[in-house]
Amino acid sequence: MRKTDQIMGLYLGIDFGTSGARGVVIDDDATILAEVRYPWETAAVSDWVTCWETALFTLLELTPSELRREIKAIAINGTSSTILLGDAAGKPVDAPLLYNDARGAEMLEQLRSIAPSNHTVLSATSSLAKLLWMRQLPSFSEARYLIHQADWLAFLLHGQLGISDYHNALKLGYDVEKLKYPEWLENLQIPIQLPKILAPGTPIAELRPEIAARLGFPRDCVVYAGTTDSIAAFLASGAQLPGEAVTSLGSTLVLKLLSRTRIEDARYGIYSHRLGDLWLTGGASNTGGGVLRHFFTDEELESLSGGIDASIASDLDYYPLLESGDRFPINDPHLPPRLEPRPDNSQKFLHGLLEGIARIESRGYELLQQLGSDKLKRVYTAGGGAGNPTWTNIRRRYLKVSVVASKHTEAAYGTALLAMRGVRR
Repeated sequence: MRKTDQIMGLYLGIDFGTSGARGVVIDDDATILAEVRYPWETAAVSDWVTCWETALFTLLELTPSELRREIKAIAINGTSSTILLGDAAGKPVDAPLLYNDARGAEMLEQLRSIAPSNHTVLSATSSLAKLLWMRQLPSFSEARYLIHQADWLAFLLHGQLGISDYHNALKLGYDVEKLKYPEWLENLQIPIQLPKILAPGTPIAELRPEIAARLGFPRDCVVYAGTTDSIAAFLASGAQLPGEAVTSLGSTLVLKLLSRTRIEDARYGIYSHRLGDLWLTGGASNTGGGVLRHFFTDEELESLSGGIDASIASDLDYYPLLESGDRFPINDPHLPPRLEPRPDNSQKFLHGLLEGIARIESRGYELLQQLGSDKLKRVYTAGGGAGNPTWTNIRRRYLKVSVVASKHTEAAYGTALLAMRGVRR
């Protein structure tokens, strides 16, 4: 580690993903100086809001004090379409709806009569579908703000309500091309305040003085507008050119392909995020590491994977889900899992699951290209699955392009880069 007196400035990126929260501190050379973690005990969580707040401040406290004194910028990412309703003081009025909550399916018929055909919001898990569903709750009368997960966590640090970024706001219906809320959305006359939208990496406000003083941050440490966890993983990967993509193999499967063409098609759960002059097009499936960990421990995954011949295709035709419903490349909240027949041999079962997830990934990239994206040239891999060489070789067989580990696999690193680039603007 470089000596503190030689450091120009440090930057803290915080990632709230599907499996836990993480923090990464980098210096002006984008070198990692510290990493801290707070895993979710998902089965034991009954109050996500308290869990998130505890995780946030635990990460700050775990960050070495000698580094905290030099941090000039903080940015936070959260899971896309995880939202809550806040009162006039920002206090949640009800439980949040998580990224994969599909109760908004009840509102799709209403949305189809309002939103343009195949728009991103026409999904059971979109932020807007969730918001319309929450409008029916008795607690809605107490609500004053729609708040994304990343925005609420940032609010705890800077104290400014009603601010978001255009990555988190995409599935709310914000027009990321024209950089404004569309007329059809304003015509809904939703009786709460939708957030003011900033570009990711835009300064919002300084850290609350009491937090800076208590935890030893500089008084002028600034909190910057954040992003979503999958875009943060893309920023961390090293991918830069059209045709390069990032697959995030976390609890879920998320694909992002850098393209010169914007693609939006709710029929398949496809949407595009703005990234400078290019577009990050892709989608998120409910398959992924969460399914694997339901059946196997990490130790079993490692030992059993080592005995699988990745060059030979499994004869099991699985669509691995833990419960009904997927978002991409099949956007169907009622899609049933396909996990039968299950062989007695655990290694054969795991082989079938890995192949099934790889097929979903391959189909996702094929679909993006059919709809007009740049041709897939290389896939970077982030998330826990990036460290499984057998799975990588199975995916390489399906994708037929170079598959490499991301230069940095932690989304928190990408968010730290966002904070650093924000300072340098």
